[in-house]
Amino acid sequence: MTVLSRDADLTAKGGLEPRPVRIVHLGLGAFFRAHQAWYTSEVDDDGEWGFSAYTGRSPRAAEELSAQDCLYTLIVRGAEGDDAQVMSVISEAHAANDLEGLCADLRSPDVSLVTLTVTEAGYGTDAKGALDRANDAVAADLKALEEYAAGTAGEGESDARLPQLETALARLVLGLDARRRSGAGAITIVPCDNLPGNGPLTRGVINEYAACLGAEAATWIKDNVSVTSTSIDRITPKATDADRATAQELTGLEDASPVVTEPFASWIIEGEFVGDRPAWEKAGAIFTDDLEPYENRKLWLLNGAHTLLANAAVNRGYETVAEAIGDREVRAEVEALWDEASRYLPDFVEANAYREALLERFENPHIKHLLSQIGNDSLAKLRIRILPIALKELEAGRGATGAVPAIAGWIRRQRDGVASPDAQQSAIDEARAKTGDGGVERALLELLEPELMNYSEFVERVIEAA
Repeated sequence: MTVLSRDADLTAKGGLEPRPVRIVHLGLGAFFRAHQAWYTSEVDDDGEWGFSAYTGRSPRAAEELSAQDCLYTLIVRGAEGDDAQVMSVISEAHAANDLEGLCADLRSPDVSLVTLTVTEAGYGTDAKGALDRANDAVAADLKALEEYAAGTAGEGESDARLPQLETALARLVLGLDARRRSGAGAITIVPCDNLPGNGPLTRGVINEYAACLGAEAATWIKDNVSVTSTSIDRITPKATDADRATAQELTGLEDASPVVTEPFASWIIEGEFVGDRPAWEKAGAIFTDDLEPYENRKLWLLNGAHTLLANAAVNRGYETVAEAIGDREVRAEVEALWDEASRYLPDFVEANAYREALLERFENPHIKHLLSQIGNDSLAKLRIRILPIALKELEAGRGATGAVPAIAGWIRRQRDGVASPDAQQSAIDEARAKTGDGGVERALLELLEPELMNYSEFVERVIEAA
């Protein structure tokens, strides 16, 4: 069987020649390849917009893609069956720690955009959206940037002296400083993670890290780096061996790193672009001056339901979203969460129609969206997707019953040692350790959000449900 490569007998939208790198992406995962890469490919018939993409926590994706000339198969899986296309929009794939490559990319005046999908936990923020300086990786990166700035002489820079950095945003700031030194000009950052106000949050994190590099660098970054806000949506489950076999069957080529996604895609963007960008609106992206209502609709309804299913329905033995939503009791829990969230959404976002569409998407039996995958980093996700509505309901004197299954399910899974991996596991373990043999549930609830402890009836309902 022929391995997928640019020398193979195939066609791809935008051609097979490597495209000039004009966009840097941090967080080379399946969602990026089904979303930002897909939108770009759809509007780049002439092959003018290539990505240089950097991985998140593991170099594996970069290694697999590099071995096949950065090509991959995108399988769009609808109720009627599968459709496959070979994607050629990624020009280079790098491990996250390739700071030399990142700085070189960002020094290029041809690069006008950085897109981000580093996960909610990847921003290294606390519950209030500021840098979590108690986080070991964040603290280490702040120190490393300060030491790097102190040891940098003049305007020159030696890549051999680049610091070791753990967090994606610290690496980005280092690259932005390299751009400043090179005189490459202004640039736009496009965060595409499920965070409320992801633009202002990203701006704040960038500014905090940039302050470590000194006043000149911090001022340049503040004045020359624009940060947009986005709401993104496309269900993209983890590919399986069966999906790799499907990619081979549909294309006749062996692909070690295909991506499976649904037909639906949404990208809503607010903010200023200081340089060129692809015409993403031609593929359906929406540019708006008021993102927040659409952002909340997506975070509270789609992502909120996902987090509930991943922490509560999984305890009933279900493995996928489609299986779980078919359970009448589970669906009632999702609907209760949606009822509470919908109170805070304006009429023009058409929450009821969106809910109906979500149920159809969740029920798609061909999309094997694993609850174990969705459950990763649940502490950050609960804070972003579930807590805002719970606190609004409690402040209004209501019970916030819609939030109980998700929070109680997370506590139960942490207590019983069966939770999905979490980037903040050390903080979770520390909170548990302080309680000794009792009070684990209260300790985890307080870690999630101390303000919840002011509502004793809610606390007792959560503990009883856990």
